[in-house]
Order: sequence, then structure tokens, then C-alpha cells
Amino acid sequence: MLTVYELRELMFQYTEPLIRLAYGYVKDLQAAEDIVQEVFIKFYHQNYYEERGELKAYLMKMTVNKSKDYLKSCTYRKVRIQSKIFSTTGKQNVDEFVKKDEEAIIGDAILELPLKHREVLIHFYFNEMTISEVAHLLSIPESTVKTRLSRGRDLLRNRLKGIEWEALLNE
Repeated sequence: MLTVYELRELMFQYTEPLIRLAYGYVKDLQAAEDIVQEVFIKFYHQNYYEERGELKAYLMKMTVNKSKDYLKSCTYRKVRIQSKIFSTTGKQNVDEFVKKDEEAIIGDAILELPLKHREVLIHFYFNEMTISEVAHLLSIPESTVKTRLSRGRDLLRNRLKGIEWEALLNE
């Protein structure tokens, strides 16, 4: 069984990437933080962990599964309905820098993609995983990962067509 000190070290090391991963699925920061907290609690209370692979991959798989469970839950559906009913008329970006605005546009476009394309793009580009690692994590063939990457890029390209880029083109 894991000691509290070891758990604290794991949390320090993996919390940020796991929150980013969960956020990619649920699109809600508080829910993503709750999911990661549940993952660590479950990991701490389980009596076994077979060292078959990398611990990070195991925690990511737990996070993906918890995120998918959350998306199926009644709580998520209630929150979505409430946010649609009580939403404000529009989002206002407070960012002063064009680069931040452009990154936000890209991030929003990625979050609007279908889940199967979004998760592959996030793992490949943001988590810097290889195609084989993504395939192993999602339990799908490598050819499927390549196809989803290609289609995800095409969908993203179509969503971002017609936008004039200032800062990101000059990097």
C-alpha cells in the first residue's frame, strides 16, 4: 500500500497533466479537478498495483475512464442544461495579447471537436505522446490513431479557416 508521502509526491508530479487531460474531456475546470482528485483517492485506496508499465500511463487511463464516466452521469447533464439556461450573452476575453487570443481560439476549436478526434489530438500534441503510446492508452490500433489524427487535423483546419493570424504565424 502507498504511503501518504509517496502519494503526495505522485500528486505533485502528475496533477497538472491529469487535470489538462480531464479538462480535454469534460471542458470544465472544476469537474476536471474533482476527477483527478477521485483518481488519486482511488489509486491510494486500491490494494494492488502491478508494475506492468509506466505509472503515468496508468493514472492517465484512470483519468480518461473517470472523465468518460462523468460525461455519462446525470450530474453532467444537469450542469449542461443549467449552463444553457443561465448562460450570459457572450464570452468576453480579457486577454490583452493577441497571441493569447489566438491560442484561446485554437483551444476552443479543439474542444468543439468530437471526442474521438479531440482526445487523440490532445494526447499527441499536448501530452507529447507517440502514436503507439496513444494507441496503447486508448486501447485502439495505431492505424486508428493515425486516421483520427488526420481527420481531427482536417476538422480543425476547417473550423479555423478564414481567421487572420497575427502572432502565431510570426513565431
